[in-house]
Amino acid sequence: MTIYKILVVDDEEDLCEILKFNLETEGYEVDSANSAEEALKMTLSEYKLIILDVMMGEMSGFKFANILRKNEKTAKIPIIFLTAKDTENDRLTGFNIGADDYISKPFSIREVMARVKAVLRRSVSEPDNEPAILSFDKLTLDPIKKKAFISQEEISLTKKEFEILKLLLSYPGQVFSREEILSKVWSDEVYVLDRTIDVNITRLRKKIGDYGKYIVTRLGYGYCFETV
Repeated sequence: MTIYKILVVDDEEDLCEILKFNLETEGYEVDSANSAEEALKMTLSEYKLIILDVMMGEMSGFKFANILRKNEKTAKIPIIFLTAKDTENDRLTGFNIGADDYISKPFSIREVMARVKAVLRRSVSEPDNEPAILSFDKLTLDPIKKKAFISQEEISLTKKEFEILKLLLSYPGQVFSREEILSKVWSDEVYVLDRTIDVNITRLRKKIGDYGKYIVTRLGYGYCFETV
């Protein structure tokens, strides 16, 4: 049985202890930090999931998450934001950074455990008959290594951006509605706004440069990777 290592980052020490105890009871190996600054001193690349509070001292959870996403070694670690902030803009900020889930306080421990299992299940699942390589011209995706390249130069994509591009590139010309993209890239258990899809697509187009024009919007229908 694989034991997954999880990091809880929250400035509420009691909450950290409660989460740590319950996660360890479920069989996970858990560390905690009471600030983003403290967490940055740890070997973050060894964690399979980070549960991260948004409202902390000098460095917010959003800023900490941005640092993770810009580091190649930590860019693809799943993040669950845990916060008392529950506005649409806050959720969009979290998902735009590349969060995998967003849980509002107060919450039930059972809900957190269910979300943790769902995120880990998606992030560590083995590829099912995945092609070794997906490519169009000089744009290349490696579904096994979860890496994207243009002319053999790696592009820095978040997990969600990569999964969206993989989906569209796997079925060139096929139109996917927002609902279909949500069901295939995000879990049904995660609350995601349609606008989050649009934001991820916009950011993805920019990151893949000239190839962004091939991600076409079909008004009233959705998106497709159009090569003709």
